[in-house]
Amino acid sequence: MMVTVVNAGPRRVSRSVEVAAPVAELYAMAADPRRHQELDGSGTVGGNIDSPTELAVGSKFSTKMKMYGLPYRITSTVTDLQPNQVVEWRHPMGHRWRWEFEALSPTLTRVTETFDYHDAGPIKNTLKYYERIGAVKGNTAGIEATLAGLRDRYAAR
Repeated sequence: MMVTVVNAGPRRVSRSVEVAAPVAELYAMAADPRRHQELDGSGTVGGNIDSPTELAVGSKFSTKMKMYGLPYRITSTVTDLQPNQVVEWRHPMGHRWRWEFEALSPTLTRVTETFDYHDAGPIKNTLKYYERIGAVKGNTAGIEATLAGLRDRYAAR
């Protein structure tokens, strides 16, 4: 049950893992931005989130973040939401974070997390912005740590 690379296309970093938990339980965590700190393996997501009680496409939520020791706050917009299958939001910089869930059995779920910057804007893609600032490398490591942590947390139950 290793974290595996998923080929999601150009300008997308995607990884997948099997987690010993029901799909609804894992989806509920990703569909509630107030719980994103529980998911985060990168150490960048903070608490104090302003979010509607229930998300819908178009909903906005705010998150306290911290990178390189610097605190900041972002407001993201939900772009896709399919119960027990998909949660996706667009970051203010234009990239998207996507979580996909596939029930393999009642107690086993394939979880895929994707950092998608393919349509973040023509200037950013032309200038290889995300590669140059280290976001691709950093987000790859963060995704792998997040999914491994999620897998390990449920394996220990």
